[in-house]
Amino acid sequence: MKLLLVVLLFAAVTYLAVRWLQEHGDGGAPARRTTRPRPPSRPVAPDDDETFLRDLEWRRRQQERRKDQPQPPDSPET
Repeated sequence: MKLLLVVLLFAAVTYLAVRWLQEHGDGGAPARRTTRPRPPSRPVAPDDDETFLRDLEWRRRQQERRKDQPQPPDSPET
């Protein structure tokens, strides 16, 4: 019974020591990252890129304008 108590006490102390070391790292400073990760320097996907979306919209408008303009006759019918 005494051996079980000693083993449990040793396990608890070891657990607390390891946890404290993980949190504080070397020199007592926190080892975990406390700042938020920086966003990617460029868009990840094309639909996140404002320039791509603007160009896509411009192309769509150009196609609509071409469609709305009257078409010249191909060749005179004889």
